[in-house]
Amino acid sequence: MTFQNYVVITPQLIADHGLKPDEFDKIVKLIGRQPTYTELGIFSAMWNEHCSYKSSKKWLRTLPTSGPLVIQGPGENAGVVDIGDGQAVVFKMESHNHPSYIEPYQGAATGVGGILRDVFTMGARPVAAMNALRFGAPDHEKTRHLVSGVVAGVGGYGNSFGVPTVGGEVEFDERYNGNILVNAFAAGLADTDKIFYSKAEGVGLPVVYLGAKTGRDGVGGATMASAEFGDDIEEKRPTVQVGDPFTEKRLLEACLELMATGAVIAIQDMGAAGLTCSAVEMGAKGDLGIELDLDKVPVREENMTPYEMMLSESQERMLMVLHPEKEAEARAVFEKWELDFATVGITTNDLRFRVKWQGREVANLPIKDLGDEAPEYDRPWIEPKAPAPLAADDIPAYDVADALLKLIGSPALSSRRWVYEQYDTMIQGNSLQRPGGDAGVIRVEGTEKKALAFTSDVTPRYCEADPYEGGKQAVAEAWRNLTATGADPLAATDNLNFGNPERPEIMGQLVKAIEGIGEACRALDFPIVSGNVSLYNETNGKGILPTPTIGGVGLLPDWDKMARIGFAGEGEMILLFGAPALWGTHLGQSIYLRDLHDRRDGPAPAVDLAHERRVGDFVRNLIRSGKATAVHDVSDGGLGIALAEMAIASGIGATIKKLEGQHAIPLFFGEDQGRYIVTVKDIPDVEEFSRFMSEIREAGIFAPWIGTTGGTKLKLGAARGVPVKDLQKAYEGWFPGYMAGEL
Repeated sequence: MTFQNYVVITPQLIADHGLKPDEFDKIVKLIGRQPTYTELGIFSAMWNEHCSYKSSKKWLRTLPTSGPLVIQGPGENAGVVDIGDGQAVVFKMESHNHPSYIEPYQGAATGVGGILRDVFTMGARPVAAMNALRFGAPDHEKTRHLVSGVVAGVGGYGNSFGVPTVGGEVEFDERYNGNILVNAFAAGLADTDKIFYSKAEGVGLPVVYLGAKTGRDGVGGATMASAEFGDDIEEKRPTVQVGDPFTEKRLLEACLELMATGAVIAIQDMGAAGLTCSAVEMGAKGDLGIELDLDKVPVREENMTPYEMMLSESQERMLMVLHPEKEAEARAVFEKWELDFATVGITTNDLRFRVKWQGREVANLPIKDLGDEAPEYDRPWIEPKAPAPLAADDIPAYDVADALLKLIGSPALSSRRWVYEQYDTMIQGNSLQRPGGDAGVIRVEGTEKKALAFTSDVTPRYCEADPYEGGKQAVAEAWRNLTATGADPLAATDNLNFGNPERPEIMGQLVKAIEGIGEACRALDFPIVSGNVSLYNETNGKGILPTPTIGGVGLLPDWDKMARIGFAGEGEMILLFGAPALWGTHLGQSIYLRDLHDRRDGPAPAVDLAHERRVGDFVRNLIRSGKATAVHDVSDGGLGIALAEMAIASGIGATIKKLEGQHAIPLFFGEDQGRYIVTVKDIPDVEEFSRFMSEIREAGIFAPWIGTTGGTKLKLGAARGVPVKDLQKAYEGWFPGYMAGEL
């Protein structure tokens, strides 16, 4: 067939599509001719960084992705993990960074919508959501506007759809001034024998379009997400999608009802690159061709071109291959839910991707090459240089009580209640822990006592100082947070947010972070079952902090034996499990140095994975045995901040011992890893107490008794006691004051 180009393919047009000259040359060689404009758009969508992982694929293959409970690892819409009793948890995390900076409400809202579709496309009903948000400096001119819009978008979509937001993160740093991060997580429950996949099977079967109509919103969104920002940010606003959570809720119910009929052979969410990516992936996975007729695609705008229809990222849409004898039954389901149902194509046996429009063939491409032949780069990278260690006596002074109050009321460590109270955290009626603790926890419906725990973690300042240790630490802290509730960590999803991989120093961060993540996941039996890579997070050449976010999922066999962070009562012993020889010593890259002394120096804290495993398993057993009355992991801000958070959560104070001859600052604000604060009821019997401490020592764990709960103040060693009510006021005051423009 002779193809006609109504648009001249120029070097500038190729560059505008995010394709390098050699990549375009490869396209011409693959198809044996110049591509049409529509075909250029299709290749641009399939070969961009966001869809092809061309800079990270080599390194992602090194991650552990399997395990005895893993039903489905990376490569599908979401990962699937067995939780017993014929049930599975289905989950994934994905970024919507660039759209959220351009248009914060819709960018964040459609990020939530997209991740929810990834989950219910697999046949799972969504039961929990989280989000990890990173904004620029609080005093930057755009930050307050972006926080307001993103939080409203997350809440507006999630609340309307009807899924509880059970946890997440909010962080501020000037390095995100020009490129915020919005990472969305969703989890759902499905029967293990009713998981749905995207692999098309069978020739001559109908390819069906489901859901909402196609518009021009989001055209080129995936390509835009694969490039750094410049001064033309505002011009990119039309590439942001617009979402409708009520349509998505109907789409969920219609899809689950349809799946129950046995009509579905394969199903794929129309996410990044819309109709193009979903059709190509379904056909290519099944070693089949796909033929589409765009005249049959439901549209909501006039005079849409094939290029626009193929690259639109309009929301709330699915593509499906179904059994032809059940087509009428399937159509009836979608008509009942007042959603579009249109047979727009057919599977073929020739491995071609054909697109027809107004009686003409506007694309005819080798379907496997669109994915399999996408460029894969082994980009040059530079080993990151480790910061110089801090001198042993380099401990800048600060009054301990004053430091505690200032840090607990700071942008970094203050309460995120202003954020999570805009989310519905209790809908569905299964939430057991609201945001603010170590992990969100929900009951598993259909079981007597089973519960799932969810957390999201990464410390970007560690990752910049040492990407390898920072990658390990992100995994270890997610694992630790799940453990602190009493949950068995099952598996993880990752969202790797970095700058421009064409810069060797940035590529070095990505490589070493993935190495650290992989080592930690192997040591902790915590496989990565799904995820996302978001690169080119830069504006005018200034990159974000390396931010490899880890979303973790854990299982509690009995939620009656679940730990919380608040002190449970007065007169209880406080033990510091996993402490080094002293309670803490590591100040490098700490919040204390950064926020009180404007210093970002020293090495990141080292993560001993064998130690993490040993201490975490012991603490989890303490929780399960009922001996632990409260548990909290020690992370940002160190021991002093963790104790303050436990006091604030309960309204109960504590008195912490003084270590003679030791400097109080590293003890209370050092950020040594692998530590948990555990409270137990007082053991007055000397022999019983001795047996208890012997068990800890025999396990190879140092867990000093550091103090006792009680009273109305938190007293750290020799420092003056700080009233718990003052801590609560500082902790709860910053965020609402900032958003009201009072700070």
